[in-house]
Amino acid sequence: MPKKILITGAHGFIGSHFVEHILKNTDWDIVTLDRLDVSGTCNRIASIDRWDEFKPRVKDVWHDLKAPLNDLTINFIGQVDYIAHLAASSHVDRSITYPMEFVMDNVVGTANILDYARKVEGLQKFVYFSTDEVFGPAPEGVDYKEWDRYKASNPYSATKAGGEELCIAYENTYKLPIVITHCMNAVGERQHPEKFLPKIMKKILRGEEVLIHTDKTKTKPGSRFYIHARDISDAVLFLINNQTTNGDKYNIRGQKEINNLDFAQMVADMMGMQLKYKLVDFHSSRPGHDLRYSLDGSKLHEMGWDFKKPFEDRLKKTVDWTMNHKEWLFLNVPGEE
Repeated sequence: MPKKILITGAHGFIGSHFVEHILKNTDWDIVTLDRLDVSGTCNRIASIDRWDEFKPRVKDVWHDLKAPLNDLTINFIGQVDYIAHLAASSHVDRSITYPMEFVMDNVVGTANILDYARKVEGLQKFVYFSTDEVFGPAPEGVDYKEWDRYKASNPYSATKAGGEELCIAYENTYKLPIVITHCMNAVGERQHPEKFLPKIMKKILRGEEVLIHTDKTKTKPGSRFYIHARDISDAVLFLINNQTTNGDKYNIRGQKEINNLDFAQMVADMMGMQLKYKLVDFHSSRPGHDLRYSLDGSKLHEMGWDFKKPFEDRLKKTVDWTMNHKEWLFLNVPGEE
């Protein structure tokens, strides 16, 4: 019998890539748990290559994790070997406007899936997807290790840190086989248009200025360790398949640091179009945001995981795919015309 994995938020951006990676690299069956809101759309999974071939291995279950799982939903899910909890609200700007929405989705939602998980007999691993943002801004030369002190800068990162604390408590109290991952800024096909890559692609296509956030001098752009969602998926599958310490944390860091102006220029060059941009002080223009994030990824690499392809190759494929599927740039974004 093939193994079975329950993936929450499977119809979201990273979730759909994780589903695709599991389908193409294992014989496991998948149960998706999703509420299919503005961030989750069934069209993501239906856009996976060879979907007609893979579809019989996937069972969709609708549920909003703000509510506990009832017996009917639990019975429909059936027995599972693994749980990957990706379901979350993740847009920082929206968290600043609607903080309680993020508390409900990311803290209460995590509590409800954990309370379900502690009753699953024979559960082999529970993976909680967290973020580099729980550590707050990283000064130049600082790469945060897994157990460094948290200093969340906004409601989004605070709620993800809260979810982590619940995971640690459930591992300690109920001996759940929990693994926590800190992921960095993800890019990839089928990304929601509120995120940086599709947002700048849309601006470039329209001939509009891309806002690049800088320090107070307006000379030093912010930077990120961008990573493709398939590389995140590959790292998580590696952690599932290898021995880990229950309750431990693992950083999934991008290949190299890229400042956001250079990143936008790379994207414009790949599109074959001109980049128009404006440098703005992020302190005044985006309160609650951080100029730089950075993680120390050595722990995961010392276990034997590494990237399969250079980031530039991943980015080029994503840009090309998006240029051929521009409808993904124009999904509904709350508050945007």
